[in-house]
Amino acid sequence: MSNFVHLHVHTEYSLLDGLSKIPKLVTQAKIMGMKHLAITDHGSLYGAIKFYRECKQEAVNPIIGCEMYIAKRSLYDKEAGLDKENAHLTILATDYEGYRNLMKLVTISHLEGFYYRPRIDREVLAKFSEGLIALSGCATSEIARALAEGDFEKAKKSAKIYSQIFDKNNFFLEIQRHLYEEFRTAHQIGSEVYNDLDKMAKDEKKITEGLKKLSGQLKIPLVATNDVHYVMPQDAQAQDVIVCIQTGKVLTDTKRLRMMDSPTFYLKSTEEMSELFKDTPEAITTTQKIAERVSIEIPMGRVAFPHFETPVSTGADKYLKDLCFKRIAKRTNKVTKEIEERLNYELSIISKKGYSTYFLVVADFVNWAREKGIISTTRGSASGSLVSFALGITTVNPLLFQLPFERFLNLYRPTLPDIDVDFADNRRDEVIEYVRAKYGQDKVAQISTFGTMMARQAVRDVARVLGWPYTKADRIAKIIPFGAQGFHMSLDSAKKQNV
Repeated sequence: MSNFVHLHVHTEYSLLDGLSKIPKLVTQAKIMGMKHLAITDHGSLYGAIKFYRECKQEAVNPIIGCEMYIAKRSLYDKEAGLDKENAHLTILATDYEGYRNLMKLVTISHLEGFYYRPRIDREVLAKFSEGLIALSGCATSEIARALAEGDFEKAKKSAKIYSQIFDKNNFFLEIQRHLYEEFRTAHQIGSEVYNDLDKMAKDEKKITEGLKKLSGQLKIPLVATNDVHYVMPQDAQAQDVIVCIQTGKVLTDTKRLRMMDSPTFYLKSTEEMSELFKDTPEAITTTQKIAERVSIEIPMGRVAFPHFETPVSTGADKYLKDLCFKRIAKRTNKVTKEIEERLNYELSIISKKGYSTYFLVVADFVNWAREKGIISTTRGSASGSLVSFALGITTVNPLLFQLPFERFLNLYRPTLPDIDVDFADNRRDEVIEYVRAKYGQDKVAQISTFGTMMARQAVRDVARVLGWPYTKADRIAKIIPFGAQGFHMSLDSAKKQNV
């Protein structure tokens, strides 16, 4: 059983990037002899591609999933007091089609169902269930909550519904063990926390017994999962601090989400999991069977440009060249030999890399925006391209300022050239709608960026959580030097410099 899979991993994309950092997580799984590993972020797929690449590199089978939020009613119902509550459901993709459906579900949950959380409902689940496996979820799922409340018939009804949505071969009852009772009795804990642990321990017992009963009556297999929020057992305290930073709490607060009440949310070994579920060995077997069903191959490294309409019998390369020489004449007083040689050189690189369509598309929407009076500017290394200047993408002639093209694009660059275009905030949506209308809704995507906490801010926030005086935290933070231009200062580097 050295190839045990953990089907319930959460990578915390928090201010500190969490302690389930993907490289560390995958490396530890590899060391432990695991052949399969899953990721199920809450309501998102932010870590999926990084996780996929890391697993492939380490010869670990990546299982991509999401712990989704299920709306109490319809995902379109957003009434205060009625629709804030939601339930968890673990969804796993078995193949590329399933991965695509998972992406559709997550997109819908954010764009259409968002109400405090990105939500979906049963109807949309049924529409995009192909290639997906569903697990009943953790203690905050519909079925687990009903069992904890003592309502077995309600839990049974929910299990039947999900079994119909995914069919019996693709729906499983998820069972977890976090040993709340053992931890509570082994440690001296304050009364308020003790009461919380007491309830969690009783709920866990009710849920486990209820799931076993449901499995027997409905013939739905149990599956053992492990909720991972950090990689190693010793990371529990640090994770507790991160949660406090995220939620604006301090360690001394008793009424808060706590990671230290039962520090068992780490990547467990096969032996540990087998011991935890020795009373239900069939759940471990099911976990293995699910893992072996998953085979996702995501096309990576392919360039897929939208179609750009060129005149009949004129390809993108020739059309781009003709356009450049036609427009450069209007943008300069004279087409000198230097301009001609530079244009031909850049165009040859662009053609060899297969990027002609890319430049035509960018030039199209930038020039359209300017024609419509939408204020825009292009920044960054694209200013080193005479082709970009000729097309109107940039407004600076790189020859006048001796800007090198190679910093922007050369034959050995493994990624697409990055053309950063800024549009006026109040009219940016017009440009996006133009591109969607011309090139297709499915050819346009918006991206997000993740802000990470720098070393100085990390020190200040951790000190606040620990209850230290601000002056002490500020004094330590100011010892940390600033990194070189373009590079962040890490705490390890700062410690070495201050020895």
